[in-house]
Amino acid sequence: MAASPGSNTQGGTPGTPRVLRAMNDRTALELLAAHGPLTRTRLGELTGLSKPTASQLLTRLESVGLVRTTGNVTGRPGPNAQLYEIDPAAAHVAALAVDQEGITAAVADITGQVVGEHRVTAPATDASVTNRTGELVAEAVDGALAAAGLGRDDLHSTVIGTPGALDPRTGTLRYAPHLPGWQSRTLRDDLAEVLHTPIVIENDVNLAAIAEQHHGTAQDFDDFALVWADEGVGAAIVLHGTLLRGATGGAGEIGYMPLPGAPLARGGPDAAARPDGGGGFQKLVGSPAVVELARDHGIDAPTATKALATALRTPGPGDEVLTELARRLATGLASVVAVVDPELVVLSGEVAQAGGDRLRQLVEAEMTGLALPSPQLRISEIEGDPILIGALRTAVADARQTVFDTARFDA
Repeated sequence: MAASPGSNTQGGTPGTPRVLRAMNDRTALELLAAHGPLTRTRLGELTGLSKPTASQLLTRLESVGLVRTTGNVTGRPGPNAQLYEIDPAAAHVAALAVDQEGITAAVADITGQVVGEHRVTAPATDASVTNRTGELVAEAVDGALAAAGLGRDDLHSTVIGTPGALDPRTGTLRYAPHLPGWQSRTLRDDLAEVLHTPIVIENDVNLAAIAEQHHGTAQDFDDFALVWADEGVGAAIVLHGTLLRGATGGAGEIGYMPLPGAPLARGGPDAAARPDGGGGFQKLVGSPAVVELARDHGIDAPTATKALATALRTPGPGDEVLTELARRLATGLASVVAVVDPELVVLSGEVAQAGGDRLRQLVEAEMTGLALPSPQLRISEIEGDPILIGALRTAVADARQTVFDTARFDA
Protein backbone atom coordinates (compact mmCIF):
# COMPACT_ATOMS: atom_id res chain seq x y z
CA MET A 1 0.00 0.00 0.00
CA ALA A 2 1.24 3.48 -0.84
CA ALA A 3 2.41 5.78 1.96
CA SER A 4 -0.25 7.93 3.57
CA PRO A 5 0.21 11.67 4.19
CA GLY A 6 0.59 11.05 7.93
CA SER A 7 3.34 8.45 7.52
CA ASN A 8 6.70 8.95 9.19
CA THR A 9 10.19 7.98 8.08
CA GLN A 10 13.77 9.01 8.57
CA GLY A 11 15.57 11.48 6.34
CA GLY A 12 12.92 14.20 6.04
CA THR A 13 9.85 15.85 7.50
CA PRO A 14 6.90 13.47 7.84
CA GLY A 15 4.30 14.00 5.14
CA THR A 16 6.46 16.03 2.76
CA PRO A 17 6.39 15.06 -0.93
CA ARG A 18 10.05 13.97 -0.83
CA VAL A 19 9.50 11.65 2.13
CA LEU A 20 6.29 10.20 0.70
CA ARG A 21 7.96 9.67 -2.65
CA ALA A 22 10.84 7.78 -1.01
CA MET A 23 8.39 5.62 0.95
CA ASN A 24 6.42 4.77 -2.18
CA ASP A 25 9.67 3.99 -3.99
CA ARG A 26 10.73 1.56 -1.27
CA THR A 27 7.31 -0.11 -1.23
CA ALA A 28 7.49 -0.61 -4.99
CA LEU A 29 11.03 -1.95 -4.84
CA GLU A 30 10.16 -4.42 -2.08
CA LEU A 31 7.19 -5.63 -4.12
CA LEU A 32 9.33 -6.09 -7.21
CA ALA A 33 11.92 -7.96 -5.13
CA ALA A 34 9.24 -10.21 -3.61
CA HIS A 35 7.10 -10.88 -6.70
CA GLY A 36 9.54 -10.59 -9.58
CA PRO A 37 8.69 -8.73 -12.79
CA LEU A 38 5.45 -6.72 -12.62
CA THR A 39 3.54 -4.55 -15.04
CA ARG A 40 2.84 -0.92 -14.23
CA THR A 41 -0.83 -1.78 -13.78
CA ARG A 42 -0.15 -4.64 -11.39
CA LEU A 43 2.31 -2.56 -9.38
CA GLY A 44 -0.34 0.15 -9.11
CA GLU A 45 -2.85 -2.39 -7.83
CA LEU A 46 -0.44 -3.69 -5.19
CA THR A 47 0.63 -0.24 -3.99
CA GLY A 48 -2.69 1.56 -4.36
CA LEU A 49 -1.06 4.19 -6.57
CA SER A 50 -2.80 5.64 -9.62
CA LYS A 51 -1.54 4.65 -13.06
CA PRO A 52 0.10 8.05 -13.70
CA THR A 53 1.82 7.98 -10.30
CA ALA A 54 2.98 4.39 -10.76
CA SER A 55 4.31 5.31 -14.20
CA GLN A 56 6.23 8.29 -12.80
CA LEU A 57 7.60 6.13 -10.00
CA LEU A 58 8.90 3.47 -12.40
CA THR A 59 10.45 6.09 -14.67
CA ARG A 60 12.20 7.63 -11.68
CA LEU A 61 13.50 4.27 -10.41
CA GLU A 62 14.70 3.34 -13.88
CA SER A 63 16.58 6.63 -14.22
CA VAL A 64 18.60 5.98 -11.02
CA GLY A 65 19.47 2.41 -11.97
CA LEU A 66 17.22 0.53 -9.56
CA VAL A 67 14.65 -0.81 -12.02
CA ARG A 68 14.85 -2.00 -15.62
CA THR A 69 12.40 -3.23 -18.23
CA THR A 70 12.44 -6.95 -18.98
CA GLY A 71 10.13 -7.72 -21.86
CA ASN A 72 6.35 -7.65 -22.24
CA VAL A 73 3.31 -9.61 -21.16
CA THR A 74 1.95 -11.40 -24.24
CA GLY A 75 -0.97 -13.66 -25.05
CA ARG A 76 -3.80 -11.40 -23.95
CA PRO A 77 -6.05 -8.87 -25.74
CA GLY A 78 -4.89 -5.29 -26.13
CA PRO A 79 -1.40 -3.77 -26.26
CA ASN A 80 1.41 -5.78 -24.71
CA ALA A 81 2.16 -4.49 -21.19
CA GLN A 82 5.78 -3.84 -20.33
CA LEU A 83 7.32 -5.70 -17.39
CA TYR A 84 9.61 -4.09 -14.83
CA GLU A 85 12.08 -5.75 -12.43
CA ILE A 86 14.80 -4.85 -9.96
CA ASP A 87 18.04 -4.16 -11.82
CA PRO A 88 20.35 -6.91 -10.49
CA ALA A 89 23.39 -4.67 -10.96
CA ALA A 90 22.07 -2.10 -8.47
CA ALA A 91 24.32 -3.68 -5.81
CA HIS A 92 26.32 -6.82 -5.05
CA VAL A 93 27.09 -8.43 -1.71
CA ALA A 94 29.49 -11.07 -0.42
CA ALA A 95 28.73 -13.87 2.03
CA LEU A 96 31.30 -16.17 3.64
CA ALA A 97 31.08 -19.39 5.67
CA VAL A 98 34.14 -20.15 7.79
CA ASP A 99 34.93 -23.63 9.10
CA GLN A 100 37.93 -25.56 10.37
CA GLU A 101 39.02 -26.51 6.87
CA GLY A 102 38.70 -23.19 5.07
CA ILE A 103 36.47 -20.39 3.82
CA THR A 104 33.67 -20.50 1.23
CA ALA A 105 32.64 -17.21 -0.36
CA ALA A 106 29.65 -16.37 -2.55
CA VAL A 107 28.72 -13.15 -4.32
CA ALA A 108 25.10 -12.31 -5.08
CA ASP A 109 23.30 -9.42 -6.76
CA ILE A 110 20.62 -7.32 -5.05
CA THR A 111 17.92 -9.84 -6.05
CA GLY A 112 19.74 -12.58 -4.12
CA GLN A 113 20.92 -14.44 -7.22
CA VAL A 114 24.36 -16.00 -6.66
CA VAL A 115 26.73 -14.95 -9.45
CA GLY A 116 30.05 -16.34 -8.19
CA GLU A 117 31.50 -18.73 -5.60
CA HIS A 118 34.98 -19.70 -4.45
CA ARG A 119 36.49 -21.97 -1.79
CA VAL A 120 39.83 -21.39 -0.07
CA THR A 121 41.34 -24.36 1.76
CA ALA A 122 42.90 -23.31 5.07
CA PRO A 123 42.98 -26.04 7.73
CA ALA A 124 42.89 -24.58 11.22
CA THR A 125 45.57 -27.09 12.24
CA ASP A 126 48.03 -25.48 9.80
CA ALA A 127 50.11 -23.00 11.81
CA SER A 128 50.68 -20.87 8.70
CA VAL A 129 47.04 -19.67 8.64
CA THR A 130 47.18 -18.04 12.10
CA ASN A 131 48.30 -14.60 10.93
CA ARG A 132 46.67 -14.67 7.51
CA THR A 133 42.99 -14.17 8.32
CA GLY A 134 42.56 -10.99 6.28
CA GLU A 135 44.54 -12.45 3.39
CA LEU A 136 42.49 -15.65 3.30
CA VAL A 137 39.18 -13.77 3.49
CA ALA A 138 40.30 -11.50 0.64
CA GLU A 139 41.40 -14.52 -1.41
CA ALA A 140 38.01 -16.18 -0.99
CA VAL A 141 36.06 -13.02 -1.85
CA ASP A 142 38.30 -12.14 -4.79
CA GLY A 143 37.84 -15.64 -6.19
CA ALA A 144 34.04 -15.33 -6.00
CA LEU A 145 34.18 -11.86 -7.54
CA ALA A 146 36.38 -13.12 -10.38
CA ALA A 147 33.91 -15.94 -11.07
CA ALA A 148 31.20 -13.27 -11.34
CA GLY A 149 33.29 -10.94 -13.51
CA LEU A 150 33.29 -8.29 -10.77
CA GLY A 151 35.83 -6.42 -8.63
CA ARG A 152 35.95 -5.26 -5.02
CA ASP A 153 34.57 -1.86 -5.99
CA ASP A 154 31.33 -3.61 -6.97
CA LEU A 155 30.70 -4.88 -3.41
CA HIS A 156 28.21 -3.10 -1.19
CA SER A 157 28.57 -5.16 2.03
CA THR A 158 29.86 -8.46 3.43
CA VAL A 159 28.44 -10.96 5.94
CA ILE A 160 30.72 -13.60 7.46
CA GLY A 161 29.43 -16.69 9.26
CA THR A 162 31.79 -18.23 11.82
CA PRO A 163 31.60 -20.62 14.74
CA GLY A 164 31.35 -18.76 18.03
CA ALA A 165 29.95 -15.27 18.49
CA LEU A 166 31.30 -11.74 18.32
CA ASP A 167 31.04 -10.20 21.78
CA PRO A 168 29.34 -6.80 21.25
CA ARG A 169 31.15 -5.35 24.29
CA THR A 170 34.72 -6.27 23.31
CA GLY A 171 34.56 -7.04 19.58
CA THR A 172 36.26 -10.39 20.26
CA LEU A 173 35.13 -13.66 18.70
CA ARG A 174 34.24 -15.94 21.61
CA TYR A 175 33.51 -19.69 21.73
CA ALA A 176 35.79 -20.35 18.73
CA PRO A 177 39.26 -21.14 20.10
CA HIS A 178 39.78 -23.60 17.25
CA LEU A 179 39.94 -20.79 14.68
CA PRO A 180 43.42 -19.31 15.13
CA GLY A 181 43.76 -15.74 13.92
CA TRP A 182 40.07 -14.89 14.42
CA GLN A 183 40.30 -13.66 18.02
CA SER A 184 41.59 -10.13 17.35
CA ARG A 185 39.64 -7.32 19.07
CA THR A 186 39.89 -5.36 15.81
CA LEU A 187 38.82 -8.27 13.58
CA ARG A 188 35.79 -6.56 12.06
CA ASP A 189 37.63 -3.31 11.36
CA ASP A 190 40.63 -5.17 9.96
CA LEU A 191 38.46 -7.12 7.51
CA ALA A 192 36.50 -4.00 6.55
CA GLU A 193 39.79 -2.31 5.68
CA VAL A 194 40.81 -5.26 3.52
CA LEU A 195 37.53 -5.57 1.59
CA HIS A 196 36.49 -1.88 1.68
CA THR A 197 32.93 -2.78 2.68
CA PRO A 198 30.97 -2.81 5.94
CA ILE A 199 31.43 -6.18 7.68
CA VAL A 200 28.91 -8.20 9.68
CA ILE A 201 30.29 -11.20 11.58
CA GLU A 202 27.50 -13.56 12.62
CA ASN A 203 27.33 -16.91 14.39
CA ASP A 204 27.11 -19.70 11.81
CA VAL A 205 24.22 -21.52 13.51
CA ASN A 206 22.25 -18.26 13.72
CA LEU A 207 22.68 -17.93 9.97
CA ALA A 208 21.49 -21.51 9.46
CA ALA A 209 18.37 -20.57 11.45
CA ILE A 210 17.82 -17.54 9.21
CA ALA A 211 17.98 -19.86 6.21
CA GLU A 212 15.38 -22.14 7.83
CA GLN A 213 13.20 -19.17 8.77
CA HIS A 214 13.00 -17.83 5.21
CA HIS A 215 13.64 -20.84 2.96
CA GLY A 216 13.21 -23.99 5.02
CA THR A 217 11.02 -25.96 7.37
CA ALA A 218 10.58 -23.09 9.89
CA GLN A 219 8.91 -20.66 7.47
CA ASP A 220 5.55 -20.83 9.26
CA PHE A 221 6.94 -20.54 12.81
CA ASP A 222 7.73 -17.45 14.89
CA ASP A 223 9.13 -19.47 17.82
CA PHE A 224 11.60 -22.23 17.06
CA ALA A 225 15.01 -23.60 17.93
CA LEU A 226 17.54 -24.93 15.47
CA VAL A 227 19.97 -27.46 16.93
CA TRP A 228 23.13 -27.94 14.89
CA ALA A 229 24.99 -31.24 15.32
CA ASP A 230 28.14 -31.36 13.24
CA GLU A 231 31.87 -31.12 13.96
CA GLY A 232 30.71 -28.70 16.63
CA VAL A 233 27.30 -28.41 18.27
CA GLY A 234 25.21 -25.29 18.81
CA ALA A 235 21.71 -23.88 18.73
CA ALA A 236 19.90 -20.82 17.46
CA ILE A 237 16.83 -19.60 19.32
CA VAL A 238 14.16 -17.58 17.47
CA LEU A 239 11.44 -15.99 19.60
CA HIS A 240 8.64 -13.90 18.10
CA GLY A 241 10.52 -14.04 14.80
CA THR A 242 13.73 -12.55 16.26
CA LEU A 243 17.04 -14.24 17.04
CA LEU A 244 17.94 -14.39 20.72
CA ARG A 245 21.59 -13.33 21.06
CA GLY A 246 22.30 -12.83 24.76
CA ALA A 247 24.46 -10.24 26.51
CA THR A 248 27.73 -11.49 25.01
CA GLY A 249 26.30 -12.93 21.78
CA GLY A 250 26.60 -16.44 23.20
CA ALA A 251 22.93 -17.47 23.40
CA GLY A 252 22.61 -20.98 21.97
CA GLU A 253 26.16 -22.18 22.69
CA ILE A 254 24.74 -25.47 23.93
CA GLY A 255 27.80 -27.41 22.80
CA TYR A 256 29.41 -26.41 26.10
CA MET A 257 26.30 -27.33 28.11
CA PRO A 258 27.07 -29.70 31.01
CA LEU A 259 25.22 -33.01 30.68
CA PRO A 260 25.41 -36.42 32.38
CA GLY A 261 28.01 -38.60 30.70
CA ALA A 262 30.08 -35.73 29.32
CA PRO A 263 33.14 -34.08 30.87
CA LEU A 264 32.79 -30.41 31.72
CA ALA A 265 33.95 -27.97 29.04
CA ARG A 266 36.62 -25.77 30.54
CA GLY A 267 38.98 -23.13 29.17
CA GLY A 268 42.76 -23.26 29.22
CA PRO A 269 45.54 -24.26 26.84
CA ASP A 270 44.53 -27.92 26.61
CA ALA A 271 41.13 -27.01 25.13
CA ALA A 272 42.22 -23.97 23.13
CA ALA A 273 42.52 -25.75 19.80
CA ARG A 274 39.41 -27.91 20.13
CA PRO A 275 35.92 -26.97 18.90
CA ASP A 276 34.38 -28.95 21.78
CA GLY A 277 36.33 -27.11 24.48
CA GLY A 278 37.20 -30.50 25.92
CA GLY A 279 33.70 -31.34 27.12
CA GLY A 280 29.97 -30.63 27.20
CA PHE A 281 27.10 -31.70 24.92
CA GLN A 282 29.44 -31.69 21.92
CA LYS A 283 31.36 -34.62 23.42
CA LEU A 284 28.16 -36.66 23.18
CA VAL A 285 26.64 -35.80 19.79
CA GLY A 286 29.27 -33.97 17.70
CA SER A 287 30.62 -35.70 14.59
CA PRO A 288 33.76 -37.07 16.35
CA ALA A 289 31.56 -38.49 19.13
CA VAL A 290 29.34 -40.25 16.57
CA VAL A 291 32.38 -41.84 14.89
CA GLU A 292 33.56 -43.05 18.32
CA LEU A 293 30.09 -44.33 19.28
CA ALA A 294 29.82 -46.30 16.04
CA ARG A 295 33.30 -47.78 16.55
CA ASP A 296 32.29 -48.93 20.04
CA HIS A 297 29.55 -50.97 18.35
CA GLY A 298 31.78 -52.48 15.69
CA ILE A 299 31.10 -49.95 12.91
CA ASP A 300 34.40 -48.45 11.75
CA ALA A 301 33.96 -45.38 9.53
CA PRO A 302 36.04 -42.24 8.95
CA THR A 303 33.16 -39.76 9.22
CA ALA A 304 29.88 -39.38 11.05
CA THR A 305 28.00 -39.39 7.74
CA LYS A 306 29.47 -42.76 6.75
CA ALA A 307 29.10 -44.17 10.24
CA LEU A 308 25.39 -43.35 10.37
CA ALA A 309 24.82 -44.53 6.79
CA THR A 310 26.26 -47.90 7.81
CA ALA A 311 24.26 -47.91 11.05
CA LEU A 312 21.02 -47.33 9.15
CA ARG A 313 21.55 -50.49 7.08
CA THR A 314 23.03 -52.67 9.86
CA PRO A 315 20.42 -54.37 12.08
CA GLY A 316 21.56 -54.99 15.62
CA PRO A 317 24.73 -52.91 16.10
CA GLY A 318 23.39 -50.13 13.88
CA ASP A 319 20.15 -49.98 15.84
CA GLU A 320 22.15 -49.68 19.06
CA VAL A 321 24.17 -46.77 17.65
CA LEU A 322 21.07 -44.89 16.54
CA THR A 323 19.19 -45.55 19.78
CA GLU A 324 22.08 -44.32 21.94
CA LEU A 325 22.64 -41.24 19.75
CA ALA A 326 18.92 -40.44 19.93
CA ARG A 327 19.03 -40.74 23.73
CA ARG A 328 21.96 -38.33 23.90
CA LEU A 329 20.31 -35.84 21.56
CA ALA A 330 17.04 -36.02 23.49
CA THR A 331 18.86 -35.31 26.76
CA GLY A 332 20.30 -32.10 25.35
CA LEU A 333 17.10 -31.08 23.60
CA ALA A 334 15.17 -31.52 26.84
CA SER A 335 17.25 -28.76 28.43
CA VAL A 336 16.57 -26.41 25.52
CA VAL A 337 12.85 -27.17 25.48
CA ALA A 338 12.52 -26.76 29.25
CA VAL A 339 13.98 -23.24 29.10
CA VAL A 340 12.68 -21.89 25.79
CA ASP A 341 9.48 -23.88 25.06
CA PRO A 342 9.73 -23.55 21.25
CA GLU A 343 6.89 -24.61 18.98
CA LEU A 344 9.37 -26.32 16.65
CA VAL A 345 12.85 -27.82 16.92
CA VAL A 346 14.81 -28.18 13.66
CA LEU A 347 17.69 -30.66 13.63
CA SER A 348 20.46 -29.65 11.24
CA GLY A 349 24.13 -30.31 10.53
CA GLU A 350 26.01 -33.42 9.41
CA VAL A 351 24.77 -35.72 12.19
CA ALA A 352 21.09 -34.81 11.78
CA GLN A 353 21.22 -34.99 7.99
CA ALA A 354 22.95 -38.37 8.03
CA GLY A 355 20.59 -39.84 10.64
CA GLY A 356 17.57 -38.52 8.75
CA ASP A 357 13.99 -39.31 9.66
CA ARG A 358 14.91 -42.55 11.40
CA LEU A 359 17.01 -40.62 13.90
CA ARG A 360 14.30 -37.97 14.24
CA GLN A 361 11.71 -40.61 15.12
CA LEU A 362 13.98 -42.13 17.74
CA VAL A 363 14.69 -38.73 19.32
CA GLU A 364 10.97 -37.97 19.34
CA ALA A 365 10.27 -41.30 21.06
CA GLU A 366 12.92 -40.58 23.70
CA MET A 367 11.30 -37.23 24.49
CA THR A 368 7.75 -38.59 24.62
CA GLY A 369 6.46 -38.81 28.16
CA LEU A 370 8.92 -36.32 29.63
CA ALA A 371 7.37 -33.67 31.88
CA LEU A 372 8.12 -31.04 29.26
CA PRO A 373 6.38 -29.26 26.38
CA SER A 374 6.34 -31.33 23.19
CA PRO A 375 7.51 -29.26 20.23
CA GLN A 376 7.35 -30.48 16.68
CA LEU A 377 10.65 -32.07 15.65
CA ARG A 378 11.86 -31.83 12.05
CA ILE A 379 15.02 -32.47 10.06
CA SER A 380 16.29 -29.53 8.02
CA GLU A 381 15.40 -29.73 4.32
CA ILE A 382 17.63 -26.86 3.17
CA GLU A 383 19.50 -27.76 0.00
CA GLY A 384 23.07 -26.49 -0.08
CA ASP A 385 25.04 -24.87 2.74
CA PRO A 386 22.50 -23.34 5.17
CA ILE A 387 25.17 -21.11 6.74
CA LEU A 388 26.06 -19.57 3.39
CA ILE A 389 22.38 -19.27 2.44
CA GLY A 390 21.64 -17.46 5.70
CA ALA A 391 24.63 -15.17 5.23
CA LEU A 392 23.47 -14.27 1.72
CA ARG A 393 19.95 -13.60 2.96
CA THR A 394 21.33 -11.29 5.66
CA ALA A 395 23.71 -9.49 3.31
CA VAL A 396 21.02 -8.85 0.69
CA ALA A 397 18.53 -7.61 3.30
CA ASP A 398 21.14 -5.24 4.76
CA ALA A 399 22.06 -3.92 1.31
CA ARG A 400 18.44 -3.25 0.40
CA GLN A 401 18.03 -1.07 3.49
CA THR A 402 20.45 1.40 1.90
CA VAL A 403 20.07 0.78 -1.81
CA PHE A 404 16.26 1.02 -1.77
CA ASP A 405 16.37 4.34 0.07
CA THR A 406 15.86 6.75 -2.82
CA ALA A 407 15.90 9.77 -0.51
CA ARG A 408 19.69 9.66 -0.90
CA PHE A 409 19.33 10.81 -4.48
CA ASP A 410 17.66 14.03 -3.27
CA ALA A 411 20.39 14.86 -0.76
